[in-house]
Amino acid sequence: MSKLISPSFEAMEALILRLQSTICAELAEVDGGAEFVAHPWRRETGGGGLTRVIQQGKVFEKGGVNTSSVYGELPPGLAEQLGTTPGAFAACGLSIVIHPRSPRIPTIHLNIRYFQLENGQSWYAGGMDLTPYYPHPEDFVHFHRVLHQACEAALPGSYQKFKAQCDRYFYLPHRGEMRGVGGVFYDHLDGANPSHFELNRRIGEAFLPAYLPIVLRRKDEPFTDQDREFQLIRRGRYVEFNLLYDRGTAFGLQSGGRVESIFISLPLEVKFPYNWQAPPGSPYAEMTRYYQPRDWLDETG
Repeated sequence: MSKLISPSFEAMEALILRLQSTICAELAEVDGGAEFVAHPWRRETGGGGLTRVIQQGKVFEKGGVNTSSVYGELPPGLAEQLGTTPGAFAACGLSIVIHPRSPRIPTIHLNIRYFQLENGQSWYAGGMDLTPYYPHPEDFVHFHRVLHQACEAALPGSYQKFKAQCDRYFYLPHRGEMRGVGGVFYDHLDGANPSHFELNRRIGEAFLPAYLPIVLRRKDEPFTDQDREFQLIRRGRYVEFNLLYDRGTAFGLQSGGRVESIFISLPLEVKFPYNWQAPPGSPYAEMTRYYQPRDWLDETG
């Protein structure tokens, strides 16, 4: 298996561990009421990871900042899903999901990863997206502008392509809507191209400047019981997507990953009321209009 651990793999491992440490420290400082708890784990068939969890904080109700570095044999079914052949593989990545307590602060998700296969194939993948619960369009503009800057610095002209891929990926076809306001998403970027590692690096480093200004702006704003109700209902959409469509969840389960780490993406509290409809003229009705593809760079904010 050591022949699969290339310099690119080692560089990616170093990047994700550095980002995990920095991001956890910054988020814990902003929360001011809870710390990240570390849970190292080992995978029976090779490798392991470090799950870092914050829960019941002042700002963050539940969040995970997880790294994994695993290797072994790729099962035929999973190889088919990945568009390759069975054989030895190595993969490492960073996965983040943060569910805030306040409905005025969005949920955020980030994932960057690297795959390397015995047959010589290797690729980078990743992305970041935002799931808000209250219509603060200036926050959504800020988020997309940071992602635009990160994408264009690594791969000029790539943001619009990766944004469109994100709009398509984080989409609930049975609901006819996106789970949030999008971001960027990319997959199967040639592992031999150093610009693709640079993209993963810049997207990972964009997490804090994309998210923390929103958190700091909104964390002390008052909210109503109705705001909280809408947040819990929309979290249901998040659960639906992760259990029905998320590739990372499927890969983790099919490759023998740690279940508690995989499902750290699910919120602590959620509601599934029957046939709920946003009251006309409410901020929730306005917010639902934003769960469709939109060119945020053309918005003011």
